Amino acid sequence: MISRVAVSVLRRVQNTNLTSTSPKGANPISTAMTHSRPERGLQGRVAIVTGAGSSADGIGNGRAAAILLAEDGCSVVCVDLDLDLAQKTVHMIRDEVQGSAIAFAADVTKEEECRNVVRACIEQYGRLDILVNNVGINGPMGTTTEVDIAAFYKGLEVNVGSMILMAKYAIPQMCKNPGQWAGSIVNLGSTASLKGGHPAIFYPTSKGAIPNLTRAMVRHPQSERDVSICFGSGGPELTTVSAGMVFTPMVDIKGGMSMAERQARASRSILKTEGSGWDIGAAVRFLSSDCARWITGAILPVDAGATAALGLGIPSLHDGLRGTVGAKL
Repeated sequence: MISRVAVSVLRRVQNTNLTSTSPKGANPISTAMTHSRPERGLQGRVAIVTGAGSSADGIGNGRAAAILLAEDGCSVVCVDLDLDLAQKTVHMIRDEVQGSAIAFAADVTKEEECRNVVRACIEQYGRLDILVNNVGINGPMGTTTEVDIAAFYKGLEVNVGSMILMAKYAIPQMCKNPGQWAGSIVNLGSTASLKGGHPAIFYPTSKGAIPNLTRAMVRHPQSERDVSICFGSGGPELTTVSAGMVFTPMVDIKGGMSMAERQARASRSILKTEGSGWDIGAAVRFLSSDCARWITGAILPVDAGATAALGLGIPSLHDGLRGTVGAKL
């Protein structure tokens, strides 16, 4: 039987303000956010989505993410190299979900243009909460002995460098947000980084950098310089969505992919179904919300179980994917 003294001590421990026990120089422990019921909506939040355009009315990962974020109340800056495609996404947001969005043209491999994207976001909405790093390309085809190395390096600037540049200017703005929650950065990766067998050397190599980029960035707000930037918060949450073989405009870039070819791709997953940009966008929306507030440094495969088992088929150069094997956007 527990004595009355023991019960009294336990109650005092339970009622202790955890902030007062934090080590000197450490971030105070806050239970206000993590012990409350998470909110599902994104009202009042502001997001930047790169690669937010898609061909015509198609639904790519970036466009889907932008629309779904807006549907939950988030204001969205839709960034794309092609302003018309970004503007189309804005029109869809306004017409379909009555959301708030602006379009911005930028080459996110260029540092000054990344700075301008974040500046435009702050000028328009006054804050930044969410960054979705979605820009990516298939890059050069070819094996190690065949690949055009100049194109390989250029592709790394797109698939990896752009994420670093956008985060460089987004994080200081996110860390100005009041409270413990600084924001969320979701990097779009690929299951091509999680298993071998891809016929080209560039795509899985560039996508393979993204999970470790995410994990490395999780620790950086703990550095002396970044703690001062983040004003005592732990910095933004960082996650990677590893997309499986979804069917998007980028995959079918030349058009005419047959149903047999699409079914062959779908058969490589446990669920034997074909995913779309909406499936990836839904994962991004979840990871950007309070429902994922205790998730950081995580790599989430969204692939109908394709990476959960072996022997489900490996892409080859003869899959009929028209030179776009591994495309996910």
